[in-house]
Amino acid sequence: MKTTIGITQSNLIAISKELAKLLADENVLYVKTKNAHWNIEGADFFDKHKFFESQIEQLEDLIDSIAERIRTIGHYAPATLKSYLSLTQLTESSSKKNNSQGFMKELLIDHESIIMHLRSHIKMFSVDFKDVGTSDFITGIMETHEKMAWFLRSHLKKLNHDEF
Repeated sequence: MKTTIGITQSNLIAISKELAKLLADENVLYVKTKNAHWNIEGADFFDKHKFFESQIEQLEDLIDSIAERIRTIGHYAPATLKSYLSLTQLTESSSKKNNSQGFMKELLIDHESIIMHLRSHIKMFSVDFKDVGTSDFITGIMETHEKMAWFLRSHLKKLNHDEF
């Protein structure tokens, strides 16, 4: 059945395509965070293992909400690794060492990349696509990533301070 919510069908298609890219980014970041959680080594293993677990839980919630937003506007969410890799702006993991600083730096870069991408699209959703709901939705996602990035940045600052 056709979705009739006051947004043109062409705009709904464009919105779903943009949200599919975001869903891909979130899934790639999720896998990279899982990698950090599973493979972290070092004296801070336990703390960072738990820290990455909390970030994974937040990403799971984001992923689910983005997929549901795509369904809410009448489209299907991509759900294959192949589709995610073709849609994402992120790269797969490149950390050479399994230590907290390497993982955290890489994850921070990805969170900041998603934040900048979302920030640049807020107006596009509300003005160009006439969808204030999705604009508000991605603003909330951006705020979650800002907080997750802050936590990563704070851990990195502590690590750098401890080294001196």
